[in-house]
Amino acid sequence: MERFTISLDENLARAFDELIAERGYSNRSEAVRDILRARIEASRLEREAAGHCIANLSYVYNHHERELAERVTQEQHAHHDLCVATLHAHLDHDNCMESVILRGPTAQVRSFAEGLMARPGIRHGALNLVSAEVTGQTHAHPHPHPHPHPHAAAPEDERVPPHGHYRPRS
Repeated sequence: MERFTISLDENLARAFDELIAERGYSNRSEAVRDILRARIEASRLEREAAGHCIANLSYVYNHHERELAERVTQEQHAHHDLCVATLHAHLDHDNCMESVILRGPTAQVRSFAEGLMARPGIRHGALNLVSAEVTGQTHAHPHPHPHPHPHAAAPEDERVPPHGHYRPRS
């Protein structure tokens, strides 16, 4: 492990120590490592729009709104190559929250998520992206497919083995 020293003015050090206590860190080093990882990841995602990612998309909606739940489900099915799983929770008599686990080319994941969050009736949408390296082999199916496979038609640099492994970058 490499060590380095930083200097902070008293107010910043006090605010940092308060943050450490609020978040339950046992020491400053752990907090600094997490802050650095977060900033490095944010910078990586800004630079690597064509890279791959894993992500969590969460949002709230009123399930009584006309056909909204059905349209959201159809959108997820239309992007089954990006959508890994969906958790649906009933918040009260009217509102539901969903959390969708996504993976794929960052630009496609971001586009899908932004499109879904922009739909009328979707509220409190948030997307958390983590860049990832993809490993694995592409696959072939011995049977014909009546539906398109967007991952097979994607440009070579965006092609993802559908059964590949997504390893978060550290």
